[in-house]
Amino acid sequence: SAALELGFVAAGRTESINIPGAHKWDVAAGVLLVREAGGRVTDFMGKDWDLGSKDIVATNGLIHERLLNIINKS
Repeated sequence: SAALELGFVAAGRTESINIPGAHKWDVAAGVLLVREAGGRVTDFMGKDWDLGSKDIVATNGLIHERLLNIINKS
């Protein structure tokens, strides 16, 4: 599930997750976990994720810009 995968990012078990078409009720708690753990959560364009966002890129923060560049190249 999206919430579990976001929890893995927050816990440092994985570096990132990309979720196209995310539903806010599936990811809101996980987004909070990632942010509180020092990670970064945006949409695919790099705008901070909010309840109106459709897509999610969540990372440990260290690889966020590089991952956004890869996503937006394709």
